[in-house]
Formats: sequence, C-alpha cells, structure tokens
Amino acid sequence: MRIESVEFFYLSMPVVTTEADGSQDALLVRVRGGGFTGHGECEAAPLPSIAAFVCPMSHGVCRPVGASVLGRTLDGPADIARMAADVAYDSMDLLQAAHTWSGVEMALWDLLGQARGEPVWRLLGYSASNRRTPYASVLFGDTPQHTLERARAARGRGFRAAKFGWGPIGRGAAALDADHFVAAREGLGADGVLLVDVGQIFGEDVGRAAERLPALEAAGATWLEEPFAASAYEAYAALAARGSSVRTAGGEGAHDVAMARHLMDFGRVGFVQIDCGRIGGIGPARQVADLAAARGVTYVNHTFTTHLALSASLQPYAGHAPDAICEYPAEPKPLAVELTANRLERAADGSVAAPDAPGLGIEIDADAVRRYLLDVEIRVKGEVLYRTPAV
Repeated sequence: MRIESVEFFYLSMPVVTTEADGSQDALLVRVRGGGFTGHGECEAAPLPSIAAFVCPMSHGVCRPVGASVLGRTLDGPADIARMAADVAYDSMDLLQAAHTWSGVEMALWDLLGQARGEPVWRLLGYSASNRRTPYASVLFGDTPQHTLERARAARGRGFRAAKFGWGPIGRGAAALDADHFVAAREGLGADGVLLVDVGQIFGEDVGRAAERLPALEAAGATWLEEPFAASAYEAYAALAARGSSVRTAGGEGAHDVAMARHLMDFGRVGFVQIDCGRIGGIGPARQVADLAAARGVTYVNHTFTTHLALSASLQPYAGHAPDAICEYPAEPKPLAVELTANRLERAADGSVAAPDAPGLGIEIDADAVRRYLLDVEIRVKGEVLYRTPAV
C-alpha cells in the first residue's frame, strides 16, 4: 500500500501553565493508506513539529519530513526503516525532524498492524506481550505534606510503585528535598517502589546531585532520574562512580539510538528510559531495548501523556523479560484521558501489557479531538502549507 496522507491535529487544554506536565497539549498524527488508518503522537511542541513536516526545503539535507514519507510504499517493517533513514539524512539539518518523525513512525506501525491484523509487538518479532508492573507517574507536591497526600493517593489507587518528579526538588537546599523524599516513602509504605525524577535540574553539577544521595538512600529510592542534561554523559558517569545504591536513570531526551547508547556506555546509567515520541518512534526504541538487555541495563518506557503513547511505548520491549516496570500516566490532564476511546487498564494483579489488538490497539475519540482542537494555518508567500484538517 502507499502512504496517501499524513495529517496533524494540534490539541490543547484551554489553559496551559508552566507546570512540567506534558499532557497539557498533544500533536496527534493520522496516516492513511490502502483503506486503513493509523495514529501516532509526537512528544514535542506541536507547532514546530507540524512545521518540520511541511516547511520549504532549505537545501539538500534540510528537506521537510513529509518529502520522505508521502507517497511511499508501506508493505512491511523494512519500508518504515527505509523512510527513517531518509528522514535522518535528508532532514539532517532540521532539528525538529526526529520529534516529528517519531509520531509519524508510530502511526505507520499502527497502520501496518491494522492492514495485517497483527499487534505491533508481533510485527517487531515478539511471540508474546509480557505483563509489566506499572508505576504511577506524578509530580512532587509544592510541600512535603502535598507529596505525602499524592503518595497515599497513588497507593490507594492500587499502585505499589510510584515516581515523583520535578516540582521544588533541586531548587532549594538538600534538606528541604529530603523532607519530600521522606514524605513520599511514608505515603507509599515500606514495601512500595519509590522512584525520583528531578528533570535535569542540576545541569552538569555532580556535587549538587550527590548532596541528595544520602536522603534518597535513606528513603530507599530505586533511582534518581535525569539529574543532568540529556547528553551530559560525563556528569552521569561521575555520579554513578559514587557507588550509591540509588542508580541513575535517563534517556527520555535521546532523539536517536546513539544518544541512548552513549548514556549507557559512557553515562553508566542503571535504567534507560526511552520515549517513542522523541527517539524516532518504535523501531529505534526496539533497538535500544535490545542494546540495554545486552548490557545488563534495565529498559523502561517513558510516557506521561495519552494511552496511545503508552501503547506505543510498551511495544519495543513487549517480549523482553516479564515483571519489569513501566511508566503509567496516573494524573494526566483531561485532554490526555479523553483523547482515546479505550485505555490500557490494569489487570486484577495491577499489571499492564501492550494489547493483543491489531496495530497499537487504541482507538481515537473523534469528539475529544474536536473539543481540544486548535485551528492553525501555516502560510508562506501566500501558499498554504498546512491547515487544520477535518476530523
């Protein structure tokens, strides 16, 4: 079949704040071909992501992403890989290309799965979709008491594991952060799995990050996520060399396989977290999952938005060792909840797995798309390059 159309839908909450919550807006991708439809989601600012697909060519290796996709043949995974290679080369100088392509690539896998009547994980070569222990992904509260309440709420919803992120951590003294770690542990209980994400707050300052290690160790945290900038491999390695029981985690900022590999080989992370909406889609994420397994590094998905993105993020390591953990958006904005007509609900034992349904197994709620849709037009020299498509 041929790729007949690629359409983008810029969705947003009525009010967007500075809260570090990526579920406040979304860029939904719809791909059509051969009488089938696939959907994906870009995990990046929607407007520049759209622009990267339609922008005029600047020169030979700064072409729009759409030039490598529209009209192309899609009969198997190898065709997706060929398009990925063309995007990487022909859009080399278009920085947003990886993020734009990520959502398109997801949609292509979904489309291919729909056409073949197979789930994406089977197209990736897996014989089973293993169940994972989801961890509730929430933000730290403004105060330790607020963090305590969020931890208790997560446990009350049946999550044995929870990750607390961003908020005030790293913005003040280490002692203040320690109070939040204690509160999170108290709320989760002694047997809960506590994960901490500080959102690159320390830049490359190893000393400031290390100041938090004693409190994290005392709270029994499993990992310290993204203490440094995404490509600060030396800083990651230096913190890992401290020999703490709290391992480092990172990788959501990787927009290609090489960045993720460097984080493992040079940064010495214990957990590599990949976002299919940033790294180039499901195919590259599968490569990282295999590289991580060979290195004894634990692969974990990164997902904070919709269940479309959640399903895509579970596919790359669906057939890897069971009983591993996975990120599960626990408090997304209404946009992210309502966008999909179905969701990956947790089983009676609390576990979750990539669905058995064709493609990504997730249906889009057209009414929700209409509710949150922003009307956008991109025009250059009087020519309309993009106009919000009909739902």
